[in-house]
Amino acid sequence: MRDKRKTRTKDLARRHQSEAQECAASDLAQSDESSSALRVTISEKEGVPQMHADFRLMEALGTTDPDFLDGILPQLLNAGSRGGKADERGLNFLLSVIKGVKPRDQVEALLAAQMAAVHTATMTMAFRLGRTETIPQQDSAERAFNKLARTFAAQVEALKRYRSRGDQTVRVEHVTVNEGGQAIVGNVNHSS
Repeated sequence: MRDKRKTRTKDLARRHQSEAQECAASDLAQSDESSSALRVTISEKEGVPQMHADFRLMEALGTTDPDFLDGILPQLLNAGSRGGKADERGLNFLLSVIKGVKPRDQVEALLAAQMAAVHTATMTMAFRLGRTETIPQQDSAERAFNKLARTFAAQVEALKRYRSRGDQTVRVEHVTVNEGGQAIVGNVNHSS
C-alpha cells in the first residue's frame, strides 16, 4: 500500500499529465453542476475556435451586457492560450480567478481579468526562472518575475481602492491637551 502511494505521488508530481489523467480530472471538475454551468467550452469550426458560454456567466463577471461577455471571452482565450493554440482549461482557469474576485461591475471584471493574466504570466516566469541555464537567462527571468509580482500586488491595491471608492479614514488614537489648551471631541464641519 505504501509503495503504491509513493508511485501515485510521483505520477502526480510529473510535469505533464497523460491525456487520460487530464480527461479524468476534467470529468471530475465538470461533474459538479454549479461549476460546469459557468464553464466555457471550445470547439473548432473551419479552423476557427468557437466558444460556448452560459449567459449566467455574465452575472458572475459583474455585467448584464452580452457585448461585454462577447468582448472579454476572446481576450481571455488569447491570454490563456498555450503555444498559439486555444486552451479551454487555461480559459476556464482565468474565468475561475475572475469569478473568485466576485466583480461587481465591468471595471472590476476587467481588473480581475488583468490580475488573472498577470498571475499566469508570473507563474510562467517562476517556471522559467527555475529552469535557467545561464546567468543572463536567470537575470531576465528574475526581472520579469519581480515586475509581474509587483504588478499583481499593485492591481490588488487598485481593486481595493476602487471598491472603497477612494474613501479615506483618519483615526486619531491618542490626543494630548496641555494645560490651558482646548480640544474639540466629535465631528467638526467647516462653514464658509
